[in-house]
Amino acid sequence: MSRVRIVGGQWRSRLLEVAHVPGLRPTPDRVRETLFNWLGQDLSGLSCLDLFAGTGILGFEAASRGAERVTLVEHNARAHAALQQAVKTLQASQVELVRGDAVKFLESAARRFDVVFLDPPYNQGWLERIEPLLGQVLQPDGWLYAESEAPLAGLAGWNTIREGRAGQVHFHLMRGSPD
Repeated sequence: MSRVRIVGGQWRSRLLEVAHVPGLRPTPDRVRETLFNWLGQDLSGLSCLDLFAGTGILGFEAASRGAERVTLVEHNARAHAALQQAVKTLQASQVELVRGDAVKFLESAARRFDVVFLDPPYNQGWLERIEPLLGQVLQPDGWLYAESEAPLAGLAGWNTIREGRAGQVHFHLMRGSPD
């Protein structure tokens, strides 16, 4: 097992175990630092969704920075077990784990989130599949963060306002407009 380090907030420098799952690529430290500089370091009161949780590092970073509720959705059993252990280790009562499919989660979600993190497996069409469902779960003035194998101008009516690239990873922060 490898590890990933939380870069900010109350759990700064804590290491989390990463399950060995093919295709799992934790968001690099430098990219997370940039993302949370863009979003702000204090996420107090916000509700966040890490839809393709994998290591859960984006969700744990948000919780570490005060997010009131963080939902991690992960389909893979080994990755989900590692997430369960991380929640226990950190005593992260504000983190809810859901084992399941991202599309099914979005179709049945009963609440909206202020921030949605998307870091799906590459080259499998996930962003295209979930795009029509994002409006159901993201607050109209919410933040959408997406990592992809190619640049994105926007998703589901949210426009890219900040973007960067680290190696093969293109990362984007998008914002909707309040209705």
